[in-house]
Amino acid sequence: MFEQVDINSILQDLHEKGLIDNTVIATKNKTGSTDGRVYILSEHSESKYVLKIDHSNQIILAEQFLNTHRHINLLPKILYTDPAKEYIVYSYIAGTTHTARGLKINWLTTLVRELFNHYEKHLHTDKWGRLGAPVQSWREWNIRSLEDTRNNWGTLLPIEDYYRLESIFERISKSAENEARFLLHGDTGVHNFVFHEHSLVGVIDPSPMIGPLLYDFTYAFCSSPEDLNLETILPAFNLLNHESLERSRLIEEVIFQLYCRIGICIQFHPHDLESYLKAWKYWKALPIN
Repeated sequence: MFEQVDINSILQDLHEKGLIDNTVIATKNKTGSTDGRVYILSEHSESKYVLKIDHSNQIILAEQFLNTHRHINLLPKILYTDPAKEYIVYSYIAGTTHTARGLKINWLTTLVRELFNHYEKHLHTDKWGRLGAPVQSWREWNIRSLEDTRNNWGTLLPIEDYYRLESIFERISKSAENEARFLLHGDTGVHNFVFHEHSLVGVIDPSPMIGPLLYDFTYAFCSSPEDLNLETILPAFNLLNHESLERSRLIEEVIFQLYCRIGICIQFHPHDLESYLKAWKYWKALPIN
């Protein structure tokens, strides 16, 4: 188990391999959503690397995503992966997550230009969803999201809204399965975005999955409650290297993603609920045709 891995032995091993010097100080990171143990490695009082100790399957998935997309500057660069897959070391990105992020239209545009448009297609698979727990179709992924979220909503959602979501889910699932599938970050929310001086400078903690490009894009857009409107999403969407689609499809993708995000909000971020419910009324009132 990763809880028993000795941090001092790891530091000694990295030093013997010439990857770090003997002045490195490891500080345990007490924030973040990861189940593993995360340490910030500092040299001469400057944060240089992140050391993550986790279950081997999680290390393998993170390594696969970061190696596949090593050409993307917003992502951390791997310094070393333990052969036994007990830990991984990658570059530290200076800044803060979630807060002081500036305007959504700016960081969403940066995501499109510097992350999403550089994703690699995943050609050699017939699966969808999480790499560690794939499903047979994008429809299966979406229906799980729909039903899981319904439990969180409780009585907040009128039954007619749920019926509409069922029809939306069928349409967007069918459309996505006829499009290219990509190796996605899988958790492109503001909690995983690193900001410095109100600009997006990094994206961390992937939960790799196979899916359509629109998934990570709309997930990012819906991940914070401010500026959830067409004026914010359309300029960024117009820069996205995506197969041609109607505006109605984009609206339906956002409605579905927003529904799932509100379910998460109810469970974990109830202070944002009022803003999200206002956005929900806005999006469901938009004409589809």
